[in-house]
Amino acid sequence: MIRLRLDLAYDGTAFAGWAKQPGLRTVEAVLEEALATILRTGPRGVPTPRVTVAGRTDAGVHARGQVAHVDIEDDALQASRGRGDRPLLEALVARLSGVLPPDLVVHRATDAPDGFDARFSAIRRRYTYRLCDDTTARDPLARTSVVWHRRTLDVEAMQKSAEPLVGLHDFAAFCKPREGATTIRTLEVFTWSRDEAGLVVADVQADAFCHSMVRSLVGASLAVGEGRRGTDWPGLQLAGRSRDGKTHVAPAHGLTLEEVSYPPDQEMADRAALTRARRSVEQVAPACC
Repeated sequence: MIRLRLDLAYDGTAFAGWAKQPGLRTVEAVLEEALATILRTGPRGVPTPRVTVAGRTDAGVHARGQVAHVDIEDDALQASRGRGDRPLLEALVARLSGVLPPDLVVHRATDAPDGFDARFSAIRRRYTYRLCDDTTARDPLARTSVVWHRRTLDVEAMQKSAEPLVGLHDFAAFCKPREGATTIRTLEVFTWSRDEAGLVVADVQADAFCHSMVRSLVGASLAVGEGRRGTDWPGLQLAGRSRDGKTHVAPAHGLTLEEVSYPPDQEMADRAALTRARRSVEQVAPACC
């Protein structure tokens, strides 16, 4: 078996998220079906390749810098090149581009270093969230990736409210609970600004994110930006360590996974082992408000 790293991007508008679900169009299902077609697996008894992703995205969420890995039998990979003379993995990407839909693109396929795991070897994920609160800057061509917000936002207040959330915390107040899953994360970056086009943009980076965490953080900031909450409110929510229903989850289509980062090749296996080890609540510094 050969493990490949896949670098991919997708427009999440018409996908019901990453993970396979019966009867729904998902990124995982479409990608695995394309790989099965090219590698001619399944019908002749060869198992269909299973893809492992760096971070599952919800329905409507986009990705520019998603990463996945897949284990493929060497014989099947060699046979997939056909009669061409281009490099093997370059040929694989070219063939994928011929069978994948236009809203899902595999940019690169490379040999994964020893110990590489797309999910557990990652050291951080970076997302952006984009909103437009100015009618003169509203672009109908960007309506599937930029959220239209009817009220003018105080970006300075939003930035001030985000600062206390950065660091190692229990983000239970901003995560949808999942049995057996920890909500302890290190939020490395959470900033708000206006870009050159006048859009309000959040840059959010962490070692990992729990379910709905980014959109909940954005929702808390919007309450501040609209003037409905004070700048200390997101910090107070964090300190409560309990999801109380007061934090609005922002719409999915404004969110894009921009980048997944990994350590040097020789550290991949160690990073994967460390990530798998459950983080203890005792590691969490006191929540600051």
